Formats: sequence, C-alpha cells, structure tokens
Amino acid sequence: MRLRLCVSVTVLVVFATATVDADIEVACENNSVNITWRIGAELVPNAARFFLGSCMPSQLEIMPTGEGAVLFNYQFTECKFKRRISGKNVTYFNELTYRPYDKSKPAAFAYPIKCVYKRPEGWNFPILNPGAGVSEGRGSLIFHMALLNEHLTGASMTNVVHLGSLMPIWAAVEQKSHQPLVLLMEECVAAATSELQPDSQVYPIIGNKGCLLESLRGTAVFLPRYRSSALILYIQSSRFGLGEKVYIHCKLVAWDPEDFNESKKACHYVKESRRWDLLDDPSQSSICSCCDSTCKSHAKRAASWDSQTLMHNSVLGPLVIVDPSAFKALEPSVDPAELLSNKVPFVLT
Repeated sequence: MRLRLCVSVTVLVVFATATVDADIEVACENNSVNITWRIGAELVPNAARFFLGSCMPSQLEIMPTGEGAVLFNYQFTECKFKRRISGKNVTYFNELTYRPYDKSKPAAFAYPIKCVYKRPEGWNFPILNPGAGVSEGRGSLIFHMALLNEHLTGASMTNVVHLGSLMPIWAAVEQKSHQPLVLLMEECVAAATSELQPDSQVYPIIGNKGCLLESLRGTAVFLPRYRSSALILYIQSSRFGLGEKVYIHCKLVAWDPEDFNESKKACHYVKESRRWDLLDDPSQSSICSCCDSTCKSHAKRAASWDSQTLMHNSVLGPLVIVDPSAFKALEPSVDPAELLSNKVPFVLT
C-alpha cells in the first residue's frame, strides 16, 4: 500500500533571518514512511536540527542551486511513532520538526505526519493471550482492569511491585454488539483502602477528565493502543503506601471514538516537547491544553451519552510496594484473580 501526499506550507520562524518554506512529500509504505523535506540553502548547514519524531534525517541531498533535501526513511516501530486503531482503520502519527535551539525550548516549526491503513481482517494485538473472567459494568457493558506482567503477555502472577519499577495497568471494555467504543480512564487514584471514603488519603494519578497527572511530575505514559476499546497505562511505582496494601481506583468510561473533547480524552505530558499530547490523535492535542487548568464538560454531547451510563468504577488490588533493598526475600505469588475488584478469573481479549 502506498499513499503519496505533497504539501507546500510557508511559515515564518523567528531565528536569525531564515524562513522555513516547508515543501514536504510523504510516501506511506507498508510498514514504513519515506519523507522528503526540501529546504532553502540557508538551512542546509542546520540539517541536523530537522527531526521526524526522535529520529534525525536518514540522508541529506544538496542540489546544484545550494538548496537541500532532507530525507527520512523509517519503520513505524522507530522514531516514537504513535498508533491509533479506530474501527476498520489503523493510523500512524508523528511530527516533523525543526529545532534550531536546545531541547528545553519548543520546536521552531512543526508539521504533522499521518499514515492511514485498512485494518487487516482478524488482526488483533499479537502479544496479549486470552484468559477468563469479567467485571460487569453499567449499561450492560463488561469492563476489565488488571496488572500485567512485565512482558505484557497476561496478568501478573504477583501483587508485589518493587519500588521504582514500571507497573503496566490494563483496562478494557467489551464492545460485543455495541457501536464502536473507545476506553478512557477519566480518573485514577491510589489509596490504602479498597473503598474510598471522604477522609481517605489518596495519591492522584489521572484527573481533570483524562489528564495523566503523573506524567507531569513523574514517569508515566499511555502506551499506543492495540484496539480502541482497551488502554494500557505505564506508571512508575512510588513510595505511597510503601510496604502496605495499595489499591488503584479508576473511573473507566466508554465513549465515541470519533468525538474526543476536553472532558473525554486520554492526555499525557511529553517532557521533551514540554506539552500535553492526545494519545489517540496528536493532531488534536490542543484539547489537552486544559490539563494545565480546568477541563470543562461538553454539556449537550455528554448528556446524550451519559444517559446510556457508559462508565464503571473499578478497583485494582491489593498491590504491595516494596523496597527491594529492604525486602529482597519478599516475592509471594498470588492468584491473578485477586487483582480484580470482583475476585473472578481475569481475561485478556
């Protein structure tokens, strides 16, 4: 499959007296992308400051006129490409940038890259294996939440988590005959109890209607989706509740995959670019800007969907955070079913 896109955009950038005249050609291949970015002669000495995501140019060609062509040829598994699966389509996102300054400053120029493909028949995320179990939610939907093992191949066989290690927390909703849905984590907190009380001490993880707060102050990220109705949160374990039982409380929401907005989103903070990114469509990341203030509801649209009660409060735990230097011998195994709020066997589908 090959898709060509030619774009010519002129953007004035404040650095020296140079102007970025973005003549960009994008060729989407089967598992990769080829990009040619033609630049003026005054920018050729700065060719190493052009990037596709995290990748530098594959090649620089200099024309007889002194102008240049910056070439990028990379697989979708490289350069921090993001993948979105929605309905029958699989979309890969990234961004072309020109960064004449150091990493602490934003890019002087940015241009979105998008490659869209038809989802192959019978395709599913290859590393998750089926199991068994459910967590009944409201609106006749079935929600799941569990702690995965480090290889993301199934439920973790232990509830002991080493301090500072990454915890992959998986959540999903079974669509069955329902219209296509996207699974969102609207709010998540860590607490010392399986039931939240008004005076419960909590550690906020996700808040402000889908903003991954921990990505701003610590190490946390939403992994690229393998399907729209599931989500994996990677979060580094902290000292909250160290040595005690810890429970993760999350408000899960099933939503329209074509209608992301300030109140229905999955946003995480990218420290390299110093901005909030929308997991499912980086080109719409502007809706994440409210994560720095207060994200408001879209009343009419939300009321229509909320009447169908497409949400569920789920609890994961108990988990035990231990300092391996103090508890090297502590590594008890537990039944994976204990990682589910309703104490039933777990399913990865």
